[in-house]
Amino acid sequence: MQLMGGPETGTDTIAAISTPAGRGGIGIVRLSGPQAGAIAAQLVRLRQPLEHGRARLADVLDGVGDEAERGGSGRIDEALVTWFAAPNSYTADDVVEIAAHGSPVVLELLLRRALDLGARLAEPGEFTERAFLAGRLDLTQAEAVRDLIEAQTLTQARQAASQMGGALSRRVQPVKQALVELIALLEAGIDFAEDDVDVTPASEIARRIGELTPALTALEASFGRGRIVHDGLTLAIVGRPNVGKSSLFNRLVERERAIVTATPGTTRDLVTERISLDGIPLELVDTAGLREGREEAEQMGIARSREALADAALVLVVLDATQPLNEEEHRLLEAVQGRPALVAVNKSDLAEAGQAAAEVGFGVAGVSALRTSALTGEGIAALRERILALATGGAASEPGMLTSLRHHQAILAALAALCDAAQANAGGIPHEMILLDLYRGLGALDSLTGQTTSDDILNLIFSTFCIGK
Repeated sequence: MQLMGGPETGTDTIAAISTPAGRGGIGIVRLSGPQAGAIAAQLVRLRQPLEHGRARLADVLDGVGDEAERGGSGRIDEALVTWFAAPNSYTADDVVEIAAHGSPVVLELLLRRALDLGARLAEPGEFTERAFLAGRLDLTQAEAVRDLIEAQTLTQARQAASQMGGALSRRVQPVKQALVELIALLEAGIDFAEDDVDVTPASEIARRIGELTPALTALEASFGRGRIVHDGLTLAIVGRPNVGKSSLFNRLVERERAIVTATPGTTRDLVTERISLDGIPLELVDTAGLREGREEAEQMGIARSREALADAALVLVVLDATQPLNEEEHRLLEAVQGRPALVAVNKSDLAEAGQAAAEVGFGVAGVSALRTSALTGEGIAALRERILALATGGAASEPGMLTSLRHHQAILAALAALCDAAQANAGGIPHEMILLDLYRGLGALDSLTGQTTSDDILNLIFSTFCIGK
């Protein structure tokens, strides 16, 4: 098992380009390790001595040290160099960041020179892994660094920032502390049973286990919304041809993404677009109209539409308010019963007061529905609200939500261990056996924050990071 280490996280110095590939205004080369300062001093000509936490102007040399002076190649760029002295840095090692202009040529030159001077190319996520091993971050905070980098919505960024601040760890810590106290109580009763120390009664053990469970149960329940915030959902827009699916799709994405014509069957293939709905990442899929295809291309599009309908987490069935339901629509409404689905009765601006056949049809199906008009915008705001409510189940955002399957599995394992301990206690099982379950629960909570996490899991987690972070 891998335990969090002390302040010394490694003896070698690592280097990487920490900004995305391509040209930009600024590019950063980062070094971390005992030789970071010495190597940086040979890559640039500092105009002032380095000072912890202070940016210094420097010339990037087209060579290394004296070689640059002898060759007369001199300066190739200007840069700002910032030094963070150990242990007061991100990795707890000496860290130097060279911020030059974002020319890939210059950044590659700096990195190549650093490697020539003894640095090693950093592995994906190795800077953050060193921060974790040095005890600067626990594992949930380290994973949040990756989530923040990958965030596509403001809600995702806020959630990742909250977790980087230790929100999840703070929710788990009181439960873990209470569990440790219960384990210590039972251990003392076993160790000092012959010294007139009372053995903890079963009622007290049951009470303490019962107090641990609600907090973990609430945390486990947060995974439903947390997973959606983290991963997003897919919404398939389905219906027969010419009911306005593509027009509604364009309204939801707020631009003319799908081609719209008056000819039925215009959409022959899936059209997808990713949007943010109140911070929830949502992939909209506009599908081909469901009917008996008349051409091979249309038949293939309809087949893909049925696949999208089957795979989507959410379904939006679009009906035409001016037309009665046909057999295909009846079958479609029956198919979505019991699934997270909505019905939009579109073209409501064209429907007369007596044209309510479609509304009667969807009412029978028992699927939530509302009137919309892609042309006028009627009902679009309400449709967005309904989609959001359907996606989140009405759950509100909360600090320290579970967003990772790994986190969720750890909490489930802890709950299962506590349940086994409660059953063993109720059955009069000796305390030595109850302790096995309690230690299993403690191990699950420790794996959440990384205090008892195998090297294989750590390697898997940090390999998903970008190089340079």
